[in-house]
Amino acid sequence: MKRIFIYLTVFGIVAGSSSCDKGFEEVNKNPVQATSVDPVYLFSNAQFGSAIATQNYQLQIVQQINTPYTGVLEGGNHNALSDPNSNANFNSLYLQNGPVNLLTTVLAKTKDDPARSNLYNMARIWRAYVFMVLVDTYGDVPYFEAGKAFLEGINLPKYDDQKVIYDDILKELEEGTKALDATKAIETGDLFYKGNISQWKKLGNSLLLRAAMRFSKVDVAKAQTYVTKATDPANGGLLSANSDNAYIAFNSTFNHPLANYFQGTERGNVYLGHAFVDYLKTTADPRLRVISVKYETPGNPIATAGAEDTTPANQEGMPYGYNESTITGAPGFPGKIGSAFKYSQINRRTAGKIDAPEFFITWSQTQLLLAEAVVRGWATGDAKALYESAVKAHMAQMATYDVAATIAPAAQDAYIVANPYTPARALEQINTQYWISSFLNGSEGWANFRRSGFPTLPVNTYPGKDPSVKDFIRRLVYPVREKSVNQVNYNEAVARMGADELGTPVFWDK
Repeated sequence: MKRIFIYLTVFGIVAGSSSCDKGFEEVNKNPVQATSVDPVYLFSNAQFGSAIATQNYQLQIVQQINTPYTGVLEGGNHNALSDPNSNANFNSLYLQNGPVNLLTTVLAKTKDDPARSNLYNMARIWRAYVFMVLVDTYGDVPYFEAGKAFLEGINLPKYDDQKVIYDDILKELEEGTKALDATKAIETGDLFYKGNISQWKKLGNSLLLRAAMRFSKVDVAKAQTYVTKATDPANGGLLSANSDNAYIAFNSTFNHPLANYFQGTERGNVYLGHAFVDYLKTTADPRLRVISVKYETPGNPIATAGAEDTTPANQEGMPYGYNESTITGAPGFPGKIGSAFKYSQINRRTAGKIDAPEFFITWSQTQLLLAEAVVRGWATGDAKALYESAVKAHMAQMATYDVAATIAPAAQDAYIVANPYTPARALEQINTQYWISSFLNGSEGWANFRRSGFPTLPVNTYPGKDPSVKDFIRRLVYPVREKSVNQVNYNEAVARMGADELGTPVFWDK
């Protein structure tokens, strides 16, 4: 067979012919391009990509962050539909190079490789975490066929029943955690623990506890069964110190996903929520001083923001139910400085830093869930001791943001004395502290708020809210593109789950 070759020279194009292609593949092979990737790098990228911005809905629904503006910032502040903001979790986690695709590939590459069994099981655990976020946010989502476009040519994955997904999440967490083996290869490319198996077992069990507690209103027997499995010390235990916290440490090159929101172009438009600031003020919480600040010129960059007032008594959170025009009529309106409002903002030197860590699951959260399980009779232990330890753990965790956010042990103890654990109010106290411990962890804070009903927040009465929202937003709607690109599977999911509306609850939110 005669082959025609075209050669590009400095003088022009020269055509020639040859009857063979000897050495063709070798000549055209890039000597420096990688032909394979160690799956641990895919795994670490999946961990890094799991940190996503949740400010426009989740953090506003639980009233920790607020902005009065319509348009590009609208969402949970007005209980309104906004596709660019509601699709953030879906698009980020299902992104071509996002966690779902990366973790699915890691599983495929390591499933039959005994030498990488720890990586395989770590990926099972973290994929379960990612899908908890997706189900908790949207309900039915692509699961069993997700991430298989390259592997199996599935470009339009089916949506699976959220209850079935959660059952598989429980299975994956239980099996993956038990299968971790410290005698096998340690995956040091892991961003959380450098492959430490003991800590990964704690993480897997703590996520299993979190998943089990999601069933507290819909299947008590299942909740109790999996709480028992998660808390069985023979399985490796739960997170037991702040050093066990699973988080991503950002830096000046790789910024926190909320960095622009707090430090960039939107800095003068973002405030702390009234309910959050008011609760911390009312209880004389030492965390308020390190989280909240009033800047002399709120809209300016930190270098020119002027005086920084962190005095707790002076902090004022922005109330909900207003837009940029009607907020001037809110009770106690503090006024404006230029185009910005005089409400409290997140401290840009601590929790609002560009290199602030992103926490996924913490010792504090885990102890609070365990305390609730004890109160419900699903686990053994001292609920009061667990509660107090959890509160102090989160206060100590604040130092991870910056040394300036350190809360002294004496201040932690004083708070516990001033706000004692009361058995009659145990569930309210435990879950209100969970709300605080999940500050800036919007997906988890919102999920536990729906599950537990605490804290007791004022209903957002904004007059332009979506009519499907009766009190609080129960789920986010699917991206608009799913309705057209993956229409058949989208329609099937909606028919099974209920209307694709903000007011339709996920299965465990009854």
